[in-house]
Amino acid sequence: MGSSPKIEALREHLKALEADGHPVDDARFDLGLEAADRHLGGLATHGLHEVYAATTPDATAALGFALGLVRRAAGERPVVWGVQAMAGLETGRIYGPGLRELGLDPGRLVLVRVKEMKDLLAAGEEALSCGAVGAVLLTAWGESRVLSLTATRRLSMAASQGRATAVLMRLAAQPQPSAAETRWRVSGALSRALEADAPGHPTYAVELLRHRLGAQPRSWIMEWDRERGVFQEGGRNAGDQQSERPALPGGLVSPAADGSVTAGRGAVRRYG
Repeated sequence: MGSSPKIEALREHLKALEADGHPVDDARFDLGLEAADRHLGGLATHGLHEVYAATTPDATAALGFALGLVRRAAGERPVVWGVQAMAGLETGRIYGPGLRELGLDPGRLVLVRVKEMKDLLAAGEEALSCGAVGAVLLTAWGESRVLSLTATRRLSMAASQGRATAVLMRLAAQPQPSAAETRWRVSGALSRALEADAPGHPTYAVELLRHRLGAQPRSWIMEWDRERGVFQEGGRNAGDQQSERPALPGGLVSPAADGSVTAGRGAVRRYG
């Protein structure tokens, strides 16, 4: 497979990161939500995890959950985010202040935009295997023969080689056989209002579809607490007195949109 100018540029950037050195990852990371962590037994730090949007309108919620996984896995290490062109059109442009609202430092983010799936996978493999980053998020659009079982095995092997976490987020696609350790389906959920009826934390309906180590499928409603960088129990039934307040759309700022969405959806800024 030939190297495109973007892949060459990514290689040079990764070499610069690698020169700074990096700590050895722990074997597994958790979500911060006790019930889910007890059920899962932790997630592979140097493995592949898949996140599917339940429907196309749930793309932003799925992205928020995927970014939470990346934040938990990578810690303070750099993150590479590969975005396929069509997926970028659907979720909007990357927005720095929105990332900060999720507790992610844009200064530690290396963004790679590509048009074709094969280029997205090539960038992902390169970043994962270099040993310089904590996590790689790949945002892919649609069904593709290129994204095969063999391709996911290559991503999983690259993650193991580079001791990094791979998160593959898929939009407008149905679950297919893969080498991912876990597979998730995510949709938006209504959040609990905060003090003075302020909009609540980003909230997701999260369904575990598959776990290679045998954890049974299960669903949770999770909130993302950016102050602590953890998932926590969320939704109408979470908490005490706050659960009696009206449920509001979670989050003020989309992590990957700056309002550049179609007019029909732009009237409601919904995250989670």
